Amino acid sequence: MTKENSNKTRWKDDPKAGREARRYEKPIPSREYILKCMEELGEPQAFEDLTEELGLIDPEEVEALTFRIRAMIRDGQIITNRRGALCLVDRVGLVTGIVTAHKDGFGFCIPDDGQEDVFLPPREMREIMHGDRVAVRVVDIDRRNRPVGSLARILSRNTEDLVGRYFEESGISFVVPDNSRYNQDIFVPPEKRGGAKHGQIVRVILEMYPSRRNQPIGRVDKILGDHRDPGMEIDIAVHSHGLPREWPDGVEAEAKSFGESVPDSAAEGRKDFRDVPLITIDDETAMDFDDAVFCERTENDGFRLLVAIADVAEYVQPDSALDAEAFRRGTSVYFPGTVIPMLPEVLSNGLCSLNPDVNRLTMVCELFFDENGKVKSSRFHEGIIRSHARLTYNKVWAMLQGDKELRREYEHVLGNVENLHDLFRKLLSRRHQRGAIDFETVETKFLFDDFGKIERIVPTERNDAHRLIEECMIAANVATGEFLAKHRMPTLYRVHEGPEQEKVTDLREFLGKLGLKLGGGESPEPKHYAQVLRDAQGREDDTLIQTVLLRSLKQAMYSPKNVGHFGLSHDTYLHFTSPIRRYPDLLVHRALKHVLRKEPEDEYAYGFKDMERIGGHCSSTERRADEATRDAADTLKCEFMQSRVGEEYEGMIVGVTSFGLFVKLKEVYIEGLVHVTSLPNDYYKFDAAGHRMVGERSGRVFRLTDSLKVRVVRVDPDERKIDLEPAEAEADGGRGGDGGRKGPKGRKGRKKGKRRD
Repeated sequence: MTKENSNKTRWKDDPKAGREARRYEKPIPSREYILKCMEELGEPQAFEDLTEELGLIDPEEVEALTFRIRAMIRDGQIITNRRGALCLVDRVGLVTGIVTAHKDGFGFCIPDDGQEDVFLPPREMREIMHGDRVAVRVVDIDRRNRPVGSLARILSRNTEDLVGRYFEESGISFVVPDNSRYNQDIFVPPEKRGGAKHGQIVRVILEMYPSRRNQPIGRVDKILGDHRDPGMEIDIAVHSHGLPREWPDGVEAEAKSFGESVPDSAAEGRKDFRDVPLITIDDETAMDFDDAVFCERTENDGFRLLVAIADVAEYVQPDSALDAEAFRRGTSVYFPGTVIPMLPEVLSNGLCSLNPDVNRLTMVCELFFDENGKVKSSRFHEGIIRSHARLTYNKVWAMLQGDKELRREYEHVLGNVENLHDLFRKLLSRRHQRGAIDFETVETKFLFDDFGKIERIVPTERNDAHRLIEECMIAANVATGEFLAKHRMPTLYRVHEGPEQEKVTDLREFLGKLGLKLGGGESPEPKHYAQVLRDAQGREDDTLIQTVLLRSLKQAMYSPKNVGHFGLSHDTYLHFTSPIRRYPDLLVHRALKHVLRKEPEDEYAYGFKDMERIGGHCSSTERRADEATRDAADTLKCEFMQSRVGEEYEGMIVGVTSFGLFVKLKEVYIEGLVHVTSLPNDYYKFDAAGHRMVGERSGRVFRLTDSLKVRVVRVDPDERKIDLEPAEAEADGGRGGDGGRKGPKGRKGRKKGKRRD
């Protein structure tokens, strides 16, 4: 037997060969097998040598391998060295991940494997742009004990175009990106100015990325306007953060190919829940309904809960155009008054929306609880349902409050609603028992006038109907996580790690000054946080305490490592409930289907390394969406405040930094900055542990959550900044309103001897 034939026979033993054969007419070795082969060879391989080792001769197979190797390089699984040979990233000491840039020029590589972020100094960021995928080599540890990286390779670029202000100075044309994370100006050659004029807002297409010596070069593609017209803030945010908005060729066509309805024949092979009075409960303005619920009493005062979620995975298959675009987007992005969906509307608002009185394919989590709300058992089904009512939070709350008209109108599902509320109260009690952390936050929404400008900003009111749905979804998420963990399926968990030791130390010091204690030693648990919140109830400084507790915690993220969810106090947690708008949920459904259909474990499309890479990407797209929506909202708020310069407002300090105080205006729910130089005459020292500013001479204290009356002095929509100053500074010689308390060094502090620290 020749070497070629021997090797070709060898790769046919690829454990993922079945999966590859189902996907491709001419299958080639899987990524897993290629990595295994390179590991066994033990040294870098030229592409031709690796092709020979794998026994690939057919030109089509060689071409397919070329594309696969390129994809593996892009995804950071392998890399080429200076001689062009292929190397395993793990064997050459490189870290792969997504770059998060900072406006001051430095950045971080967020590793795919969830390890500690790698700091990238400004010199390493010269040829990198925010969102790029890179491989870096850890070369040092800085004084903050952070790993410091050196760029080894840019694996893929994330940015194709940007939005910013066009400027002409001394005959040189350039665009300053609106997104401050892109801190390099884009040079525009004279012949590529596109008719833009100084000061206009433009979209620029990148034609050359930055290098160690040169800034990026682009061409003006579109002039958006001379100023920010209504709706422009969303366009700017979309382009500034690189949000995909247009559907690539083939995506919408693929979505439309499934038709507009689900035939009765689709029930074959599925559990039929169409006679069960499942209902959807959403906001009044919701356009898609991806979850439906039903609850009934069982013997011994227990409960049976059904949580039905749109079966998006039935339509969005791996390696399809829909899947590639859903992955690229990662999540739906919700702006004030509009949304950029993860999936085309024909799916998100059509086949995958659980509209009333129509057939819909679903994944169903069936849960059985005892009389105390403890889960006794759970099971999962590929189902078909027919929603019996589209309800809103306000309608459900009114029904529970005794609204006779609504109770008559929805009599056919009233028992379901009441059972859901009874179960909710049991689940809420268990939530408190296990020590989940309940932070009280105020969310707001914009009310617009006919011209697209903000008319008012109002707080959103939450009631038991909101919490009822939340608890049902949490129960389903936990059950799904435990099911997939039991079957050892690679998936993405929604992880929320406990606080870092340094944060805990600062928190204990802060609470100690207030006469409070955080239990749990070096590793406090959620129940210890919850106990502090209970101890703080009724105190004047309870808002301060809650705020400081919240800021000591880490941000939740997606990871294949099941480390639990600290805030919810669950050992296992993931997202099962929104595959219409979150890619990780779609992956969870694929894993569920694989188990329910009893398909071979080694034929599953994803491994742990795949999930590391996808988890990093999805966490990144989530942050991107948050930043884009925040930018759009901040611009709208600035436009709203432009006509209010000079007005005074009662505010609350919501942030304390070395350069000033962030104050939220109580009447309009908008934040602005009181710069440290605007504080009453004194030199102020920033006390990070105490979350306060202290006057060195006067002892005046400005602390987190203090009340402070302020005046609006400047609004800059381009910079999204609102500058404030203490309103009483001139009138009283610089007391700074309610927040300007005297400390021990001040005259009043010595006289009364009172101060809250």
